[in-house]
Amino acid sequence: MSKLRPIRFVELESGVVQEERVYGGKWIKRLYGTLVGRALSALIAAPPFSRLYGWLQDRPKSKRKVKPFIEQFDINMNDFLPEDGRSAEDPYSTFNKFFTRRVTDTARPFAQGDQFPAPCDARYFAYAALNDEVSVPVKGACFKASALLNHSDWNGVFDNGPGFIARLCPVDYHRFHFPDAGRVLDSWRISGALHSVNPWALAFREDIFMINEREVTILETERFGKLAYVEVGATCVGKIQQTHHEETFERGDEKGMFLFGGSTVIVLGEPGKWEVDERILSHTDEGVEAYLKMGQSLGRAL
Repeated sequence: MSKLRPIRFVELESGVVQEERVYGGKWIKRLYGTLVGRALSALIAAPPFSRLYGWLQDRPKSKRKVKPFIEQFDINMNDFLPEDGRSAEDPYSTFNKFFTRRVTDTARPFAQGDQFPAPCDARYFAYAALNDEVSVPVKGACFKASALLNHSDWNGVFDNGPGFIARLCPVDYHRFHFPDAGRVLDSWRISGALHSVNPWALAFREDIFMINEREVTILETERFGKLAYVEVGATCVGKIQQTHHEETFERGDEKGMFLFGGSTVIVLGEPGKWEVDERILSHTDEGVEAYLKMGQSLGRAL
């Protein structure tokens, strides 16, 4: 098995560097860190496997995993609401109901005004100017905007604009939100595989963002111009579910959620509309993700 380095990230506000505790880490290492595992990865990344795994997390027996998971990853449940119709003493009927838990009204305040709020709890890489001339490296993987969006109508719109990659882990809050008020201009789904988006997997397969299933929404926002908002599926993500179905939205409105599994939100912006916090850019240059909770400022309008 290939030697893989520990995954480290920095808490943006405190500056404290932490080592990530990877859920199912030994299986990811075996799948992408060995020749036999990589030979099997195409089978594991096929959507039926993840759909089946997601279905299992909706079975009543999966509820038994909730308490050990909370204890193992020291999740602060004061930030979260029980499933509708259930009590705080018995909050979730299945593991997927726990996984897609909602936050309380006060747990994730959204940055206001010209501040660009993080759309989800995640580990962030960010870039000041993206274009199709350079493949952006992400822990060994790469992507280009045109290949990511895979839609000729929007080629070039986001060239040389800012962007970020928000990687959600299984321990995170798994709903994602709109960073500003605005309206939906376009949306489409791109079928694909469901490889892991863990950095250990990205180190062995550089095209994951280009071949994984993803959903793209083009937003026109009040303060930040047009945004390409991309949700990327991953191994054991039972589904990317859009929960907002109106043309217009407000800052902080829920856009959707990932059912079981870690995954990724990628946002691309137009040039000259907003900029990323220099601290995040600096950490990205060093190859270290910056952890932000949803609503924390990650940049500002220009």
